[in-house]
Amino acid sequence: MDFLTTNEMSKIWKISARRISLLCSEGRVEGAVKKGKTWLIPRDAKKPEDPRRAKGNE
Repeated sequence: MDFLTTNEMSKIWKISARRISLLCSEGRVEGAVKKGKTWLIPRDAKKPEDPRRAKGNE
């Protein structure tokens, strides 16, 4: 399995690396693993839904 860091994933998901770290620490990114201070995220992980956005009002 191929892993990416929060900085690499932030370019793909178009959100900040800090936000991705927070999502990982909350357990909202499936398959994310913490190695030392770095979160490793599977390349094929899905971006979690943002609960602040109402569906259909975009």
